[in-house]
Amino acid sequence: MPASLPASVLDLAPVLPVVVLEDAADAVPLARALVAGGLPAIEVTLRTPAALEGIGAMAAEVPDAVVGAGTVVTPAQVAQCVDAGARFLVSPGWTDTLLSAMTASGVPFLPGVSTASEVVALLERGVREMKFFPAQAAGGTAYLRSLAGPLPQARFCPTGGIGPGIAPEYLTLPNVGCVGGSWMVPADALAARDWPRIERLAREAAGLSAGGTCR
Repeated sequence: MPASLPASVLDLAPVLPVVVLEDAADAVPLARALVAGGLPAIEVTLRTPAALEGIGAMAAEVPDAVVGAGTVVTPAQVAQCVDAGARFLVSPGWTDTLLSAMTASGVPFLPGVSTASEVVALLERGVREMKFFPAQAAGGTAYLRSLAGPLPQARFCPTGGIGPGIAPEYLTLPNVGCVGGSWMVPADALAARDWPRIERLAREAAGLSAGGTCR
């Protein structure tokens, strides 16, 4: 099990970068740029063959980064990600089998939800921190605001369709700890290995808070 696990992924920064890594060689400089910009938590999605190697490189070479794995959908992936060095796990949805594997992994995790029933089911199982996905398509801030009254014990990281313009609206909500997004890692900047640009975008994202002011 990785050392120094975060008590809560939701409290590390206002924004959780969601990274699609095409080349594992980019993992370390990318992580350094994001950390330098004030975003220590990094979700590397399992959407490319480079993901696991990239997670391992970030975990080994960027000690200030809190590297996690996203798009985790099977128990086998849970084990692979933790073995690679992931310090948290994120899934787009959940099943009892996947939830059991994530719970047994010993690392924090954010199972994905998009309905009140899914939230209630997780609360019954003792899970209070979740990913709300796909956030904009599933009802956005209005939906999460509606959940805050009857289910105040649930906290969320909304992800999906969120950019810097809408992020502060989510951060005003009492049940939102952070938002997930990829706007600070645009594909053209990553392809060009423009680490200074990514660091600048990360710094701007790290300064977001409710109402769009710096924390």
